[in-house]
Amino acid sequence: MRKTVLYIVVPCYNEEEVLPVTCDLFLGKLNQLIGEGKIGDDSRVLYVDDGSRDRTWAIICDLARRDPHFMGIQQSRNRGHQNAVLAGLMEAMDRCDAAISIDCDGQDDVNAMDGMIDAYHDGCEIVYGVRASRDTDTFFKRFTAEGYYKLLAFMGADVVFNHADYRLMSSRALREFSKFKEVNLFLRGMVPLVGFKSTCVSYDRRERQAGKSHYPLSKMLKLAFDGITSLSVKPIRMITVTGLIIFLLSLIGILWSVITALCGRSVPGWASTACIVFLMGGLQALFMGVIGEYIGKIYLETKGRPRYIISARTEDEEKPDDDRT
Repeated sequence: MRKTVLYIVVPCYNEEEVLPVTCDLFLGKLNQLIGEGKIGDDSRVLYVDDGSRDRTWAIICDLARRDPHFMGIQQSRNRGHQNAVLAGLMEAMDRCDAAISIDCDGQDDVNAMDGMIDAYHDGCEIVYGVRASRDTDTFFKRFTAEGYYKLLAFMGADVVFNHADYRLMSSRALREFSKFKEVNLFLRGMVPLVGFKSTCVSYDRRERQAGKSHYPLSKMLKLAFDGITSLSVKPIRMITVTGLIIFLLSLIGILWSVITALCGRSVPGWASTACIVFLMGGLQALFMGVIGEYIGKIYLETKGRPRYIISARTEDEEKPDDDRT
């Protein structure tokens, strides 16, 4: 009986410091699963270089030459974490029975893969890695992250609480997911839309093994806003409801002003008028911004630009020059 072929998809961007540290972590876990008979020896660790400007690609190529269980692809330019994960999953789709996406910093516990593989063998097509707690986070990070997941749920998005991009997807789930053609990617909200039997595996997140995070607050906020606007139209509906409420209050204010003037009790002044003008101006600017964000996403979707472009593969790097075309 053929054993399960597993691909561990690892997106990388300027990770020359952490790659030499975590490569043995991923290879060790792969060899352990192979030794236990849970997966086949043709399983691989697939690195995705997201247009790094340091020695990341050179290190990936060196790893591939050192051990056949390593392989890599390189994007033609930096396209962002979500696009890099997608590129790796699509590359692995026709090569594997299941693929696990995981960040290269070593914070996600690789031992959770054992539970993911067991769940896959039990018939689950998708297995989500979920953080058991956020004790290692600062209060600000924990408060904002958990608040964000609750906000997404309130907006109607189907997301798994405390799940990022550490997950297993079967080749069947990947093939169905490949039919999703969105340019604006928010994978943790899109994957649950695939359906199929799924479950969660909890784990404790660790400190980063080396280097520094390439996901500052600005990128986190952008990802958060992309998640809301990519998965829900509720902000547009909230604008409509707010506009209706302001309109009704304005009618009441106009009626009150007319009655006061007719009764001769009106008091001239500019403060109240200025406050109303500033309030309405601010609300209009906010509403236009939210609507503009949706229009911008529509603009990008209609262009249909490629979500990733692979410029090199380690398999090609290993071929003799006279075999290349």
